[in-house]
Amino acid sequence: MKLLVPFAVLALLQLSAATRVSMTVEVPQQLGRALLSEKDHKYAVDDKVPLWASKVGPFTNPSETYEYYSLPYCQPKEGVKHKLLGMGEVVDANRMASTPYQLQFRKPRTRELVCEQPLDQEKLAKFRKAVEEDWYFQMYYDDLPVWGFIGKMEKLFKPGGVTEFKYYLFTHIDFDIKYNEDRVIEINVSTDPAEAVDISENVTAVTAKFTYSVKWTPTTTKFDQRLQRYERFPLNPVHLEIHWFSIINSCVTVLLLTGFLATILMRVLKADFVKYSKDDPAMDEEESGWKYVHGDVFRFPPYKNLFCAFVGTGTQLFYLALFIFVLALVGVFYPYNRGSLYTALIVLYSLTACIAGFVASSYYRQMEGELWVRNILMTCFVFCGPFLIMFAFLNTVAIVYRSTAALPFGTIVIILLLWSLVTIPLTVFGGIAGKNNRAEFFAPCRTNKYPREIPQLPWYRTTVPQMIMAGFLPFSAIYVELYYIFASVWGHKVYIIWSILAIVYIILIVVTAFITIALTYFQLAVEDHQWWWRSFLCGGSTGIFVYGYCFYYYYARSDMSGFMQTTFFFGYMAMVCFGFFLMLGTVGWRASLMFVRHIYRAIKCE
Repeated sequence: MKLLVPFAVLALLQLSAATRVSMTVEVPQQLGRALLSEKDHKYAVDDKVPLWASKVGPFTNPSETYEYYSLPYCQPKEGVKHKLLGMGEVVDANRMASTPYQLQFRKPRTRELVCEQPLDQEKLAKFRKAVEEDWYFQMYYDDLPVWGFIGKMEKLFKPGGVTEFKYYLFTHIDFDIKYNEDRVIEINVSTDPAEAVDISENVTAVTAKFTYSVKWTPTTTKFDQRLQRYERFPLNPVHLEIHWFSIINSCVTVLLLTGFLATILMRVLKADFVKYSKDDPAMDEEESGWKYVHGDVFRFPPYKNLFCAFVGTGTQLFYLALFIFVLALVGVFYPYNRGSLYTALIVLYSLTACIAGFVASSYYRQMEGELWVRNILMTCFVFCGPFLIMFAFLNTVAIVYRSTAALPFGTIVIILLLWSLVTIPLTVFGGIAGKNNRAEFFAPCRTNKYPREIPQLPWYRTTVPQMIMAGFLPFSAIYVELYYIFASVWGHKVYIIWSILAIVYIILIVVTAFITIALTYFQLAVEDHQWWWRSFLCGGSTGIFVYGYCFYYYYARSDMSGFMQTTFFFGYMAMVCFGFFLMLGTVGWRASLMFVRHIYRAIKCE
């Protein structure tokens, strides 16, 4: 096992290098000096700083992105070249293509002509569709992002109640760049509406003159502070204050509720301990409540193979989230660090696969399972299987749309190799280590040979109502934060308040554990000893609430539309919520197991 991690890291580095080669084309030799300067971000006067075009697409549909030259823009005379991209950047739908704009360092330009582009009916239709759907373009200059809109649409009201739409294409771009000595600090892009070309439906053909201007301005901002403007962009001070107030209000409400329930539960338990600790034969004959099922409470659950696979995968996802938070809090995921979060998720998920295999196989052995090979295989596919099926469907949709959200064939091969050569072997090795683990399942009470019959329970004590009650309180703890996360993942906001998110995550774990413990106690108190699956389902029910919030966000808080965006949103969120279900279900079950062991260890059970 000690030799496995270095091997996995080496394999990841080789796969990352292979990914870069498979997804790019060779950059011409004349750009060599510029690329070397671009790496250290230091330039001399008149050095060429490449402007890379990343993508275009509807502003309201962040997942529906296309290559920049899918629109008939002017192309460089030497041909379109592509920048080397890492795996995370490609997964983030970036495709860096060279542009004809000449933005030499500290060299101003005034109304430079890029090209004169004849626009026939086909090209006009493409631009008109882009303007109608409010398309934007995204570019990168010295790793700094810039955005701009393709054009604008105006609504004209004519006599007689007739409405006419006019479409205008922006043909002039103003680049306002700030520098500090030999460094680029800031870049802003603006389009000039006065330079727009009419491309309305009554226009049959037109020749558009694409021009640009460049303005250089010195600044005292240091290079290591140039990304702070993007950190301030998502939330102004007023919104940040409201955000903090909402989080504190949510935390206080949840803590008061949990404290209230904890007080009641502790008092009831104290009374139970006093009652059950008395050595009274008459009371033993009339005993009822959770002590009555002591001979069945540690009876292993049905479908323990699937149960252990769920617990192992949920444990892996729990540690994966912890590692992501650690990287975020130390500043790895700064704004517009293209694809860094996706790269971290892919790599860490692969490296933490051994946790899933070990935990699943260890518990399966403790539960006296015999089909341990099937258990390891189920652990490998219980989350990845549905995810790969969903990815195959959504990637096919993106290919049909010719979107940059579709991963290239080489990238898919690399990810599959990463999964088959790193993730699965680590899961298998972890499973073997868990199988050979000599720990025995600790149960303070002996289990009866035959299970006791569960009494008839009212409807509100059945599984579904209990899941609704269990999921509501943790969901209320994260409800406020969900909007900002969704606006970042499925919008154009930037999430940078990782400290708040870490606090909310801790509260989510604590509340999930506590509410599941409380419901487990109430379940045992009515002599229902089948708490294993119930505790897992109740703990994971918050994932169902989050998926329900997805419908509210999509239809009430966003402007997303179209088949591709809809399938991407609900498809990938289904996988995220399934991961939430596994992770929080594991938390709920582990907390309930500790609680059940504690209360039955504290009393005499013959």
